[in-house]
Amino acid sequence: MSRLPVIVGFGGYNAAGRSSFHHGFRRTVVETLDSAARQQTLAGLAVMMQLVQVIDGRYHSLAGAPISLAEIETQHAEAILAGTLVRRIEKRYLDVDASHWQKSLTISATQFTTARKQLPEPLPANWSVESIDEQMVRVTLHDSCEFKVDSYRPLPVKSAGQLPSGFDPGALYHSHFHPRGLQMAVVGATDALRSIGLPWSDILAQVQPDEVAVFAGSGMSQMDDNGFGGMLQARLKGGRVTAKQCPLGLNSMPADFINAYVLGSVGTTGSVTGACATFLYNLQKGIEQIANGQARVVLVGNSEAPITAEFIDGYGAMGALATEEGLRKIEGRDDVDYRRASRPFGDNCGFTLSESAQFIVLMDDELALQLGADIHGAVTDVFINADGFKKSISAPGPGNYLTLAKAVASATQLLGSEAVRQRSFVHAHGSSTPANRVSESELLDRVAAAFGIEAWPVTAVKAFVGHSLAPASGDQLISALGTFHHGLLPGLKTIDKVADDVHRQRISLDVRDRRMEGMEVCFLNSKGFGGNNATGVLLAPQVAERMLRKRHGEAAFAAWQIKREHTRAAASQYDQQALLGQLDILYNFGHDLIDDQELQFSAEGIQVPGFAQPLLYKKDERYSDML
Repeated sequence: MSRLPVIVGFGGYNAAGRSSFHHGFRRTVVETLDSAARQQTLAGLAVMMQLVQVIDGRYHSLAGAPISLAEIETQHAEAILAGTLVRRIEKRYLDVDASHWQKSLTISATQFTTARKQLPEPLPANWSVESIDEQMVRVTLHDSCEFKVDSYRPLPVKSAGQLPSGFDPGALYHSHFHPRGLQMAVVGATDALRSIGLPWSDILAQVQPDEVAVFAGSGMSQMDDNGFGGMLQARLKGGRVTAKQCPLGLNSMPADFINAYVLGSVGTTGSVTGACATFLYNLQKGIEQIANGQARVVLVGNSEAPITAEFIDGYGAMGALATEEGLRKIEGRDDVDYRRASRPFGDNCGFTLSESAQFIVLMDDELALQLGADIHGAVTDVFINADGFKKSISAPGPGNYLTLAKAVASATQLLGSEAVRQRSFVHAHGSSTPANRVSESELLDRVAAAFGIEAWPVTAVKAFVGHSLAPASGDQLISALGTFHHGLLPGLKTIDKVADDVHRQRISLDVRDRRMEGMEVCFLNSKGFGGNNATGVLLAPQVAERMLRKRHGEAAFAAWQIKREHTRAAASQYDQQALLGQLDILYNFGHDLIDDQELQFSAEGIQVPGFAQPLLYKKDERYSDML
């Protein structure tokens, strides 16, 4: 009997803000929320963005005067809305109007002076050098020579999904020399773990040391100056490579940081990379680990920080990004609205890069009931298929038809055809490219027809937060949990209308938020570069509870509900503190180290210092019929 992987915690940060307790989701539907929910989320963002301060647990203006939630909305809503979601790239990342580069100049025969220590080695054959004094020399060029000169030019791409203005994840803990992607991984994983409402030590006490797993990473590695970016540029810039740049640049480092500094885990770890489907690839590993009993608790997530000139150049050279000129042509005017750069299923010209760190905590159903963990949903399957032979590595292919059809068939077998036809929705890949709007809408239409779905509700979170590459499907999953909780499906508000070439016979797209009460299943769809296609099946919390009640019985279910109230109260306390800026980051550098000399071995298992339960060797009968 397979164990059911249930979601007991979720969190992270993206352009919509903090993900836990649905605050990031609320930002995407802020126009449709009731006043209490809207004001609470805006106040939390105001603290993150340093627009207000907290004194003795109360909101105050920067001048020190007490300020109410209503006053925060009145005074700061415009700045909060402008400083979140997709927008013009801020100068804290790079100056898109004057991006630094090196211009090549060819200099013919001439003379110049320089410091002796700055002479190149070996000296070019067409140079002659004479001394001026002990430090300076005069160089004569007898032929032409090429020089690199600092220069600046505007970037054609000027929009991205950035963390809220004024929010610096590295300032929340001792993050010296950490690449931004790792900073985001630490604070994002903390948010997910704090959202559980159960101390990590209490969870760890109920499982064996190797029954915890972490699957996390980044698709593009850590490419800023503190990671691979600085390492690869050092020689060309005349600098030195540091001892940290190479190891901290690895794309598996988010998992490594979480194990070493957040959880102290000795369990299974890994990072599966699948381009834009990377989160779903890692989620599949988490599902497998829990379903087959190898792990009882799994942290799944990704962190990506790609807002650099190099990534913009790379994706821009492919013609994949929405450029300023492209947006001008779409809108038919010179004044570009950067906030509407990402336009899934509308008239569009390319996707919009973004940064994000998204994490979920999975438990098996038995452990969740035992601990009284809150359950936000369940993930039963992730299907992954390649495209076969391809003419272009970035072009769509048949693989996504296989993944989506198998996902819908799986959900139909589990919940019945009526539930899928009437109470399911899709979080589309929705990358905002002209090719995607046609190919993915045709895919959705054809699969809907095969399963008798008449008007399949479809949305795409990239409209709000952009395309975060590896964590992109994490953004989708977090948004889907918000729909389950609030009964709202975000509209594609960055477009005026659905494009004429979008297939719409069987799917329903809207530019407005829609009421979607009682949804039971969401299909998370991803179409990654290189043929990395994946579709996940996400069940609503009421469906997961229905399954638990049937499996474990009324008595166990009732006992869990009582325990859950305490868990929810503790989780809510964290949420209230986080809204006030008290994020309490988990970062345990150099604490509680395990001395391997203290490991105690026996024929039955291993006692690991610091863990309440021993690691017991699993009974392996896989090949018993062959011996």
